[in-house]
Amino acid sequence: MPEPFDWDILQRPSAMAMVRGQLGFSWMVLSGRLAALTDEEYFWRPSSEALTVVRRQYAGRFRSLGSGEWVAQWPDEPDHRGPRTIAWLIAHLTETFFERWEWTFGGKRQGRADITLHGNASDAVAWLAHWVDSWQESIAALDEEQVMAVGLSQATELDAAEPFGHVVLRLNRELIHHGSEIMTLQDLHALAA
Repeated sequence: MPEPFDWDILQRPSAMAMVRGQLGFSWMVLSGRLAALTDEEYFWRPSSEALTVVRRQYAGRFRSLGSGEWVAQWPDEPDHRGPRTIAWLIAHLTETFFERWEWTFGGKRQGRADITLHGNASDAVAWLAHWVDSWQESIAALDEEQVMAVGLSQATELDAAEPFGHVVLRLNRELIHHGSEIMTLQDLHALAA
């Protein structure tokens, strides 16, 4: 069960409070929808070409993202616009929050390829929740000066070159963007059933 949203943050007059409020509220909405996610929805393919999470030996023509038995099919093209399953979207959000946390607050040893992915909705949602919650707790502990520090995150070249607040905003956009896709796929799955 996700932590309740801190409604008091909406009364705090700082840029970071607004950013944290956006992240917290967006996660509250998405995690509420994910709480009842079924394995059928998790793996539902809106088309036969949809990127998904598969056992490693079934990755097909795609690169594999993940360190264990289950991997996300990862396209070679950076702007691949093909459809994706909820499993893939959760895997992508998980690796994004994991990598940013690891290279900002963690040991700075593991990257996105080291992430463990899951072959069922319950474990995948719990793993995503772990990394979103870890990220939220860690950024909540920062003061406003730290948020403006350039290079606080070393996850990517872009992260290392910009004030950390931009990294936080980018992760908010990822959560909002892919969370919207997840909820749309849930709605389409319900209509197709």
